[in-house]
Amino acid sequence: MDRSRAEHLVAPVEDLARHAAAGDRSALEELLRTVRPEVLRRCARFLPCREDAEEAAQDVLLQLARKIGTFEGRSRFGTWLHTVVANCCRQKYRELKRRSAEVAAPADEVPRADPRTTSVIAGSRVDLLEALERLEREHPQLVEPLVYRDICQLEYAEAAERAGIPLGTFKSRLHEARRQVRPWLADTS
Repeated sequence: MDRSRAEHLVAPVEDLARHAAAGDRSALEELLRTVRPEVLRRCARFLPCREDAEEAAQDVLLQLARKIGTFEGRSRFGTWLHTVVANCCRQKYRELKRRSAEVAAPADEVPRADPRTTSVIAGSRVDLLEALERLEREHPQLVEPLVYRDICQLEYAEAAERAGIPLGTFKSRLHEARRQVRPWLADTS
């Protein structure tokens, strides 16, 4: 898609989001219909297993419908949506991981299943999601910069604005997040 066509499509979505945030139900319905394919594509970046991505996409659309009133229009709607997608996918991963541990086996019978080989989450980006979960436990302030820039692929300025921190601080945290995560992603054994 060429740039002018992409910009042309963004404007109606931004308008729909503003109207939906103001309480216009028909704008909300149209917004949900319009963003659904993009939401599914974004979820598939996190959870390539189709069923998992579809479940996460439904969660995103539900959150969008419930929380659209909190969208204030200070940043682009797409930025706000990226955040909802990232959070819902991370939550879906945690749910799948918890389910796989419960299904794995009763205690004392069989060793706990490794989520990388458990079919319920087969095909998901386990290494990345595990690294994000660990980063959140150990360095919570580093998660947003990594998610916004490297996963959602937002521009630096937009990502810093969304994180609510100065650009220099954002870049510093992003550098540190990458430094922390790199060895975890390399160690997939």
